[in-house]
Amino acid sequence: MTTDFDQEIDRQGTQSAKWGVIQDPDNPSRWIATDDYFGKNRLLPLWVADMDFPAPQPVIDALVRRAGHGIYGYTLRTDSYDQAVVEWMARRHSWAIEPDWILSTPGVVPAVNWLVRTFAGPEKKVLVQQPVYYPFFSAIETNGSEIVSSPLTLNDRRYTMDFADFEKKAADPAVSLFILCSPHNPVGRVWTREELTRIGEICLKHQVLVVADEIHGDLIYKGVTFTPFAAISEAMAANAVVCTAPSKTFNLAGLHTSNIIIPNPALRRRFQQTLNSCGMGKWANPFGVVACETAYREGEPWLDDVLAYIEANLDFLDAYIDAHIPGIRVIRPEGTYLVWLDCRGLGLDRLGLKRLMMKKARIFPDEGFIFGPEGEGFERINIACPRSVLKEALERIRRAVSSS
Repeated sequence: MTTDFDQEIDRQGTQSAKWGVIQDPDNPSRWIATDDYFGKNRLLPLWVADMDFPAPQPVIDALVRRAGHGIYGYTLRTDSYDQAVVEWMARRHSWAIEPDWILSTPGVVPAVNWLVRTFAGPEKKVLVQQPVYYPFFSAIETNGSEIVSSPLTLNDRRYTMDFADFEKKAADPAVSLFILCSPHNPVGRVWTREELTRIGEICLKHQVLVVADEIHGDLIYKGVTFTPFAAISEAMAANAVVCTAPSKTFNLAGLHTSNIIIPNPALRRRFQQTLNSCGMGKWANPFGVVACETAYREGEPWLDDVLAYIEANLDFLDAYIDAHIPGIRVIRPEGTYLVWLDCRGLGLDRLGLKRLMMKKARIFPDEGFIFGPEGEGFERINIACPRSVLKEALERIRRAVSSS
């Protein structure tokens, strides 16, 4: 069954975080419930990474069948579930993994917190590449570690890694962990095999463990190849923890099911001990188990369709901004459905940009500075929405900029 991605689905009354809360413009740390996303002068939410498209029909059907059973007791992952993950990685990414490498968590963000606790912790440092997914910062700091950044370099609308700076930072004996964002959120780079190999060799040389957040690894545009970090070599695999999930791929984030793949048995045992100490034993979300397995077995046609639709959205956005909003430059992503917009040409400070987007244009993006100081003057928007919504948002930005 083909999904109509052009159809706008009313998410009012579904307890959606994306459509139910808003950041207080005067206090960014405070979130408040709102109905501003609905009605004639609605605010358009383009912030958090969740799609405004229904999940694949086979997943919906499987969840309805499971809900109809009526008993939702303690649930286990099955061999069939693990095999679905194994087959997906082999088919989609040419990465051969073993079922016993897989540990499940209720999300990649909780997993990153527990990984920092396990392999870094107090008096240790964790390396990141800013601007980067901001929950990494709290995962590091709340578990007693120190953030060390090797910032990415922006040249002509394309970000690259600064390998010399990265090695300098990795050489610090206190740095025990590197969180690799691949594909990168928010800048949209899909790192090449060569880039990953070079960064991996530096980490091996300085005994820095790599935690690879690959949650967006299925969302890759035409002509681009995604390389799982642990698939590069046995040495890389032995020094890696890979965080994956069906959540971004198939719009299943609310089902809280992620798969943490750890080829190295010693590392796997250490992480399992942390999960056990947090009460995260063998139990799984019954609906998450069903959704993940079904998506990996039957959701690929839907994924191909949604990627084509999102890439067409990207082409539309790129052309529109280039033609109508000269003060903004698109950093065109190679993967993810998130787009990093360079708004520095508008000449606005942080508060002025917030007012332009939220009060004048009536859209709610993620502000760039929350991804690190290198994101100052940027905005991240989510284009996994019907094209009519994207068009409305861009027209609002154009009018707001023109009247400023």
